[in-house]
Amino acid sequence: MAKSPHALKHNDCFAVFDEAGALQGLFHHDTRHLARLDLTIDGEPPGTTRTRPSEDNTLLLTALRHRQIALSRIRFVWQDCLHERLRLRNAGAAAHRVTLDLAFAADFADLFEVRGHDRARRGETLPASIAADHVVLAYRGLDGRMRTTRLAFDPPPLRLVESGARFELDLAPHTHRSLFVRIACECAPSPGGGRWRATARRKGDVEDGLLRSSSTSPFRPSGTFPLRGKEEFFDARRAARRRLRDALARATAVSCADPAIDAVVQRGIIDLYTLVSELPEGPYPHAGIPWFNTVFGRDGLIAALQTLWLDPGIARGVLGHLAATQAATSDPAADAEPGKILHEARQCEMAALGEVPFARYYGSVDATPLFVMLAGAYLRRTGDIDTLRRLWPNVQRALAWIESRGDGFVTYERQSERGLRNQGWKDSPDSVFHADGTLAEGAIALCEVQAYVYAAWRAAAAIARRLGEPDADRYEARAESLRRAFDTHFFDERLGTYVPALDGERRPCRVRASNAGHALFTGIAWPERAAAVVRGLMEQRSFSGWGIRTVAAGEARYDPGSYHNGSVWPHDNALIAAGFARYGFRREAALVSEAVFAAAAHFKRLRLPELFGGDARRDGQGPTPYPGACSPQAWAASAPLLLLHVAKGNQADERP
Repeated sequence: MAKSPHALKHNDCFAVFDEAGALQGLFHHDTRHLARLDLTIDGEPPGTTRTRPSEDNTLLLTALRHRQIALSRIRFVWQDCLHERLRLRNAGAAAHRVTLDLAFAADFADLFEVRGHDRARRGETLPASIAADHVVLAYRGLDGRMRTTRLAFDPPPLRLVESGARFELDLAPHTHRSLFVRIACECAPSPGGGRWRATARRKGDVEDGLLRSSSTSPFRPSGTFPLRGKEEFFDARRAARRRLRDALARATAVSCADPAIDAVVQRGIIDLYTLVSELPEGPYPHAGIPWFNTVFGRDGLIAALQTLWLDPGIARGVLGHLAATQAATSDPAADAEPGKILHEARQCEMAALGEVPFARYYGSVDATPLFVMLAGAYLRRTGDIDTLRRLWPNVQRALAWIESRGDGFVTYERQSERGLRNQGWKDSPDSVFHADGTLAEGAIALCEVQAYVYAAWRAAAAIARRLGEPDADRYEARAESLRRAFDTHFFDERLGTYVPALDGERRPCRVRASNAGHALFTGIAWPERAAAVVRGLMEQRSFSGWGIRTVAAGEARYDPGSYHNGSVWPHDNALIAAGFARYGFRREAALVSEAVFAAAAHFKRLRLPELFGGDARRDGQGPTPYPGACSPQAWAASAPLLLLHVAKGNQADERP
């Protein structure tokens, strides 16, 4: 899929558009339900005069022109549907008969297919079902699930076939007509139920082999058929904007005296709530668009940590959902072990069939300690004893998993060849390496993971004391024991910083990398080590001027255009800046903050992407974009919020 500068989203449904506003894909539950929706007037594509999203991210507004005909399009996503109003106005002095064609196609491609995965077999594309005012495109997957795309029109088109709709409109001078389109995505539960069966299907839910909406089905589309045109469009539009307004009302009100900083912060807040989906356990920020519009454990936990001061309800939702999906049994294919916290969940066909291992995948080594860490931070921020009492069994299971790793460090090693080779946040296959560039092998212990585990033990001790549970002293002892061992094995006197990892033979990866900053964020670093760590991260080879690089320039695998080996990630920098401030290095924290905010000013709509290139900052040039970076992305959107909080002298879990 080409670069997609515009995106609309609600829960598990999102649409991406190119610069001119042309649809590149409508996705639902990780499946592309509509691959194209092309518009022509009198047989020609109109010229685009402007495409822009509304400030609150809920609408995409496009203005087009074809000779004397001006066309405006308003589109938004709500309740598994893409809604659109097309408004045609005759700007000329003579009457005009307009022929408007909408050409569409649904390929029901799995998101992993769109990302480049090949498939030997696919399911069955079914014949279209066509009525006067709507058409249903359908696909029966190899997983047995029926996926449908239903396009409804008001007024009904003059001609409707499985690949397009034609309208003929008579426009007097200086008059206008409106057309309304609703594109509903539906996905039936699998025939066997299993983990997909959210609600039992009743007799009458299926009509002509296609899923029909019912009042109890979680897969129902918004609205009814036939389309109720203007009334339904504006009802759904109000609901979409009200949902965002209500979410923002939960959050702490934020304003900055510096208008440049304020603009970046407000953009981050809007983007964060755009990505939040309402799950049964509460709000959960999906990781990012277009590739990661789903639950990721690590991403949700870090985004919740970064915004805990702003809206602790997000943390409560994240904790609740990850507790509900915590692994109960071992499953090597999913890297699952009892007590582990979810890494990623997918609802697409390839995941259901096991063609990719991500239906429920637990291959992250850091999500489990981050879960405990967030639980403690949430309690400190809110004093919500009742929620922590409900979560305490899940916290204990997470701690049991941490303890099951042995008395040393928490390590990872994938259990299946199809799983992720590296299971920290830098999860590229080549992101953990030795000084000579050779990849680390065996059970790998990451610097930041030990830091999170240290914080998890301390959080568990604080929670236990508040709940009147035993073992608080034992948890504190585990934290201090880990702190001593961490300093012995991870601090490298020659480098003057913490190494990013130990390989399976406990050999240190003597590489300068941003991982060391996370040791400051959690407090595992001895105070006497902090100055050297800060100095190393702020050297020119690590600090690009736009932020701290993931890997320092000059290291064997350094590449400023890589995903993890020299690029700059906003969330990484926010956590590091918080670590600097924790140890009293407020000037350096301010320099990192200034760099990230300055970088944001160069991106469209002041939106920080998932990452950008690590090239050095130069006058008159902005940061180098990373092709394919998610934008918006949850922990990038929330990074400025943590930076702002830290600038005010606060830690992540303190009240504003």
